[in-house]
Amino acid sequence: MGSVKDLVVLQPPSPDRTGRGRFVFSDRYSVFDWGAMPDTLTGKGASLAIIGAHFFEILELRGIAHHYLGLVEGDEPRRLVDLSAPSHTMEVRLVRVIPPRKTEEGYDYTVYRELEGNFLIPLEVIYRRALPPGSSVYRRIERGELRWEDLGLSGPPADGVLPRPVLDFSTKLEPLDRYLAPGEARALSGLNDEEFAHLKTVALELAELITERVAALGIENLDGKFEFALDENRNLMVVDVMGTPDECRFSWEGIPLSKELLRMYYRQTPWYRALEEAKARGVDNLQAAVPPPPPLPEIWKETVAGMYQALANAITGRRWFDVPEFPEILGRIRDLVGSLADT
Repeated sequence: MGSVKDLVVLQPPSPDRTGRGRFVFSDRYSVFDWGAMPDTLTGKGASLAIIGAHFFEILELRGIAHHYLGLVEGDEPRRLVDLSAPSHTMEVRLVRVIPPRKTEEGYDYTVYRELEGNFLIPLEVIYRRALPPGSSVYRRIERGELRWEDLGLSGPPADGVLPRPVLDFSTKLEPLDRYLAPGEARALSGLNDEEFAHLKTVALELAELITERVAALGIENLDGKFEFALDENRNLMVVDVMGTPDECRFSWEGIPLSKELLRMYYRQTPWYRALEEAKARGVDNLQAAVPPPPPLPEIWKETVAGMYQALANAITGRRWFDVPEFPEILGRIRDLVGSLADT
């Protein structure tokens, strides 16, 4: 299915019926659109599955439709309260994934206008609660690809802090993610105006749910992303996974608690510079054009793996993993980040 989780299809979807499948969350990780990196992070897969399940079960209580059916134990999907141990396998309803057609000009999304239902909406829906220096939003506005009005703002926010969450959009099914203005996102989504407005309302509600949950732990939720689908009756539902440190950018006292830690490390390497040069040239197959990334040092692997597990414990309020509490994990992360500043 992807670079960090695998898909087992139990019953394939059809045009008029959702299927069933299982996401197997691996200990692999990916940064900068590269695909699977050379290392694995122990417990990462089960941590993501547990955090994702936690938020899906909250959605169920709030009456928000989703595709989650449970985490698998003993070959049966179960709710978190019924699990005896961590699980890295999530059972879900499946929809059709229909890629846009590649053309000489780019990608043709007209097929989505003809679909009645039961398909993945080909967008990543991004929420932003801050625009720190270096955010891609500033560059896109300078290039004329985005306007402050598109984000519901009159101009750049003071100190990068947003008065309320704003939504942004990118492609989902192209080889490299491509940011979209809201009008373009709606046009290629296959949704009508009312459906697209509903999608935005739900996305903002999800962003606030995650923000409130992690704020209780002293964690700031800076931004993140969601994926949506229409079921066989054309009802909107939340799909993939949400609320994890791979989908969100969490911060505690200014220290990243997300994949941003791994990005910070790799930004110091010659591999990252070569990767960015290849992207600037418009290379589609990055792995063919750029040498493989170097492995992580052992201390980075252990500390980041501990972060994922500690977050799963803290967010769910249950000790799934035998790892140090947050203060100790935070101290280790602070040391790692400090070591980068010294290089």
